[in-house]
Amino acid sequence: MYVPVLALSAIALYLLAAALIARPLLADATPRPRLPMALATCALLAHAGVLLASHRGALDLHFFAAVSLVACVVAALTILVNLSRPIVALGVIVFPVAALLLGIDVFAAPPTVPQPMDWQIKLHVTVALLAYSVLSIAAALAVLLAVQERALRHRRFGGVLRALPPLTLTETLLFRLIGVGFLLLTLTLLTGVLFVKDLFGQHLAHKTVLSIAAWLVFGVLAWGRVRHGWRGARAINLTLAGMAFLLLAFFGTKFVLELVLRRTG
Repeated sequence: MYVPVLALSAIALYLLAAALIARPLLADATPRPRLPMALATCALLAHAGVLLASHRGALDLHFFAAVSLVACVVAALTILVNLSRPIVALGVIVFPVAALLLGIDVFAAPPTVPQPMDWQIKLHVTVALLAYSVLSIAAALAVLLAVQERALRHRRFGGVLRALPPLTLTETLLFRLIGVGFLLLTLTLLTGVLFVKDLFGQHLAHKTVLSIAAWLVFGVLAWGRVRHGWRGARAINLTLAGMAFLLLAFFGTKFVLELVLRRTG
C-alpha cells in the first residue's frame, strides 16, 4: 500500500510541475521556476523512494524498472541544470515522461527481482546510466533549441523564448552536456571491454554495436563543433541521431530480449 500511494504522489507532483511550467508558455508569459522546481524535487524524492521500496534497494535492470530508474535520474539532472542555468522549459518534456514511466513500472509492469551482480558490473552500469541520462537531457535541450531557432526565424518572441536563455547560451549548454555525456559514454565502453566476460552469451553484441554507433555520432559532433564550429540544425540533428542509437542500445535491445524473446538472464 505504501508504494502505490508514494508513486501516485510522485506522478501528481510531476504533472503539476509540468503544468505550471507549460501554462505560462501557452500564454506567452515567462514561467516562474521556483514553485515548479520545488514540486518536481518533491516528486523526485517520492520517485526515488518508490524505486528503493519496490526494487529492494538494489539495482534492478529489468526493462520497466530500468526505464523508471533512468527517468528518475534524468529528472534529477533537469532540476540540477536549472540551478545553474535556468531552462525551466525542459520540465515540460522531462517531468511528464518521468510520471508516465514511473506509473508503468508500478501499476502495469510485472514484479521483478533484482539480479545479483559484482561491483565491476555495477560500476559499468552506473556509468552507462549517467551517460544515457546526461545525453537524454542534451537531446531534450536539442528539441528546445530547434523550437527556439524556429521561433526566432518567424519572429515569435513569446513563451518558449522567454523561458530559454539566449540562443548562444543554449547552444553552449548543449555542447557542454554532449561533452560530459561523450566522456561518460567512452568510460561506459571501456568498462564494458574490461568487465563484460561473454559479449554474445550475455546478449550484448547488438547493444555494443549500437552504443559504438552513438559514440561515433557524438564524437563527430564534438569534433565538428571544435574544428568547424558546427551549430544549428546540424548540431540538433546529430544530437537526436546519436540519442536514437542510444535509445535502441539501452532499451530497444532490452525490450526485444525481455518482452519479445522472454530472455531475462
